[in-house]
Amino acid sequence: MSRSTAPRVEPETVRATLRAAGLRARHALSQNFLADTDVLDAILAEADPAPGRRVLEIGPGLGLLTGGLLEAGARVTAVELDRGLAAFLRDRFDGVESLRLIEGDALDQDLVHLVEPPYDVVANLPYHITSPILHALLGQPPRPSRLVLMVQREVAERIAAPPGRMSYLSVFVQYHARVRVALEVPPTAFEPEPAVQSAVIVVEPFDADDRLDPVAEDELWRLVQAAFRERRKMIHNVLARQLPLDAGRVAAGLAAANIDPDRRPQTLGVGEWLALREALTPIGPDPSGWRGAT
Repeated sequence: MSRSTAPRVEPETVRATLRAAGLRARHALSQNFLADTDVLDAILAEADPAPGRRVLEIGPGLGLLTGGLLEAGARVTAVELDRGLAAFLRDRFDGVESLRLIEGDALDQDLVHLVEPPYDVVANLPYHITSPILHALLGQPPRPSRLVLMVQREVAERIAAPPGRMSYLSVFVQYHARVRVALEVPPTAFEPEPAVQSAVIVVEPFDADDRLDPVAEDELWRLVQAAFRERRKMIHNVLARQLPLDAGRVAAGLAAANIDPDRRPQTLGVGEWLALREALTPIGPDPSGWRGAT
């Protein structure tokens, strides 16, 4: 018989569930399974899945969030790399028509075309794939309407950093979206417990007309990428060294953008990068061979 929902795995049974299914957390895949009902409920509250809403879930694991999303009436496309977990999920949600399970590496998928827009994203992301996943989801349309992501707390803080602590990743994400850290999550919320603190971030992309055209945007990322190769150096020196711009053009561009030439790249906000790109264009190719935000 077809079902529209299926029961969730109870967090307190995570270890027993893994053992019964002949599974274990794989360190090589940075697997830590959510095992705290309060955190689960907080993530679901941020995701706010409505009946019929399409959701892309990356790394469903044992299906705790998957079950919560389905119970709310969402239509879920879940991408799971681990073969054992994929088999477990197929069995647990057998017959659930509102779940589509894709077995494979999320980094190998055309993520923005897996789900028909409008759609949201929910994910528990290992540290090493956070940046490429964000680039894949934000770097081209159709972008999700909202992303609710569990990430390492240090990465969350870097993504949401204010000017003074900016990085290439924070400029990239904040150019595309509003970002906030919604919840800090201790290691005890997982099985097994990771060695680091985690956090849930909410990323809400801006409308398409808030972005530069593709050529100008590529130029922006070449500028930002070049500057952050020496993030603690004075920006007038960095740009003259890292891009095919002479010192005079750099000085004139900084003055036109009202940016003190002695500031460091990490102190510039997104609006200042946009003003600086406009003042310096055309910038020309990056001597390092870098070709865009990847």
